[in-house]
Amino acid sequence: MGRLKFCYGPMDCGKSTLALQIDHNHARQGRRGLVLVRHDRSGEPQITSRIGITRRAVEVGTATDVRELVRQEWARGQHVDYVIVDEAQFLSPAQVDQLAELADDVQLDVYCFGIATDFRSRLFPGAARLFELADELQPVQVEVLCWCGLPGRFNARVRNGEVVREGDTVVVADTEQSVVESSASARFEADPDTVRYQVLCRRHYRQGDLGPTAAQHGQLRLT
Repeated sequence: MGRLKFCYGPMDCGKSTLALQIDHNHARQGRRGLVLVRHDRSGEPQITSRIGITRRAVEVGTATDVRELVRQEWARGQHVDYVIVDEAQFLSPAQVDQLAELADDVQLDVYCFGIATDFRSRLFPGAARLFELADELQPVQVEVLCWCGLPGRFNARVRNGEVVREGDTVVVADTEQSVVESSASARFEADPDTVRYQVLCRRHYRQGDLGPTAAQHGQLRLT
């Protein structure tokens, strides 16, 4: 029987790296997978890890039927043993239902990777449906820390030095080196329109406290 698995965690915990590692491990055993992504941070149809690993993928659109993507592979004479979906939080609940159908009716192993909650600390619709349907739920074990040293669980959206509480759910970041600040870099002068994300513990997310040197954390920003 196939299974539907959801691996989840905050930014920087290694979800995309794990997705690529699982694909590699299956492929080297002769299994053939279909690698999907929805709104990768690069803006391209690929899975990108922040440690520099990249893999081409099939972009899932708003109206995409993921079952049809598998059927298209079959029509080309390609066998499919498993499906990997990165940024699965951006899937619609209906698309998650389709993945469950592939696991149940076609016996495919389906591995989904994504963030559970958005910048408002509310479950993404796709993530919520995965929590409801998945055979296995696995938090990614690489611990991400808030600036205070406590475990970080909340992906705060930051504009002009302030935590944003309202806005579009989907704002995808870039992965170009020029817009990623290292922890050792000098403090930058943030553009008022710059948006970035910072992982915080619950207390500092609630307080909107980005820490004494927030601009020096190795957090992603986009302009």
